[in-house]
Amino acid sequence: MLAYKFYLRDAMKSCFDHVGVLPERRMDPERITDESIVNWGRKYFGKDTKDEDIFFIESVLEDSEKGFFLPLSDQERI
Repeated sequence: MLAYKFYLRDAMKSCFDHVGVLPERRMDPERITDESIVNWGRKYFGKDTKDEDIFFIESVLEDSEKGFFLPLSDQERI
């Protein structure tokens, strides 16, 4: 399953925190664009989130990773 791992800048700690995973559910690949993925992130984190404060990494989830996704702890940083 295709998914996007989202990271948000933590200005206080000068790093990016892994904050969640968005599984891709759209069947039409023409609708899947970088802009549409970032727009979802803006809706989730707030419209005031700046583009340079959020990014995502496209990844493929294994069957064991599918299910509900909860916020990650502060230990997972890049």
